[in-house]
Amino acid sequence: MVENMSDWENNKEIQLFREYLQIPSVHPNVDYTPCVEFLKKQANDLGLPVQICYPGGPTKPIVIMTWLGKQPELPTIMLNSHMDVVPVYPEKWTHPPFAAEIDEQGRIFARGSQDIKCLGMQYLAAIRALKRKGAAFKRTIHVTFVPDEEISGILGMKCFVHTDDFRKLNVGFCLDEGVVNVNDEYVVYYAQKTIWYVQFIISGTTGHGSLLHKNTAAEKFQYILGKMLELRKKAENQLNSDPLLDLGNVSTVNLTVVKGGLQNNVVPPVIEATFDLRLGIEEDLEALQKQLKDWCAEAGGDIIIKFPTQDKKTPPTVINETNLYWVAMQNALKKLGLKVRTAVLPGVTDGRYVRQLNTPTLCFCPMANTPILLHDNDEYLQADVYLKGIEIFENVLPAIANA
Repeated sequence: MVENMSDWENNKEIQLFREYLQIPSVHPNVDYTPCVEFLKKQANDLGLPVQICYPGGPTKPIVIMTWLGKQPELPTIMLNSHMDVVPVYPEKWTHPPFAAEIDEQGRIFARGSQDIKCLGMQYLAAIRALKRKGAAFKRTIHVTFVPDEEISGILGMKCFVHTDDFRKLNVGFCLDEGVVNVNDEYVVYYAQKTIWYVQFIISGTTGHGSLLHKNTAAEKFQYILGKMLELRKKAENQLNSDPLLDLGNVSTVNLTVVKGGLQNNVVPPVIEATFDLRLGIEEDLEALQKQLKDWCAEAGGDIIIKFPTQDKKTPPTVINETNLYWVAMQNALKKLGLKVRTAVLPGVTDGRYVRQLNTPTLCFCPMANTPILLHDNDEYLQADVYLKGIEIFENVLPAIANA
């Protein structure tokens, strides 16, 4: 039992975690070189061969560490996390966002402490503990660190899964990032919502700001906004009416970008509005796209719809007795006496690209009793929560690698 801050600071796994957090792999224009060098050193210390590939170009590395199994011909286990983190507003933080300072309560403050540098380092820490015990498993384990997840992984996982380098990994099952949980449950996400960014380019009558022009872009925008907010209200009503539902069960809609106008006394000829849609796994995507087009016509026409992102629906990973990896993982978690819940992930991760190949993929962060601070100011993770997550993986990894 760790009783004071010096114990946290002297813990090897905490030291390595903090060192990784101190690398500012922050958007925009991430330089991944320090991450790669750090991870190569970790692989060397663990005695694991490491491969670096660049499917998205010379500035988009993917790091692959491999722990060879006793039956390497079997489908393998892939443990995935990403190296990049979202931007920070340092003036809003009470601790420097890349100092990885630890306070007297054991809170480690840093961007990426929850999203998701914790996960990659927990994988490695669990492997270190297992190798120290002399463990060996049937299946090969690949630990992957990818770039650009925070900007949809276009030059990262999205293109990696279509390369020979990925196919040679022979992945049979993937673990990817989930979310920390505020209560004592450990949530395993078997599906993700479908992400659409919908941009309406709305044209209308322009002219002097003192006149009442007809068919202005603003009037059309008002109609579109009303319809989109009705969808948002529908989700709110569903959540309020059924306490068993959470954000993973409903489709969310949020207005994120509005552009238009140059001068105070000129009616803008064009207004652009972008909405972030996270669509539930039961959503009829074809019907929704038709509905959007119909609303544009009802608003007065002359509206173009673009989709900066329009993912296809990805089938959920099966979580029953036919999925031997899930059975093994579930049994391992139950043996630890943990409260386990399955759910649909409210957001999206790189795991969706693996799942789209019909490869079973579950998203899991073994961290409970933690406020959700990903992308927030003063993001932190409690040291004891981090270490407990390592112990959980020490039990989960043998189970799935011997499945």
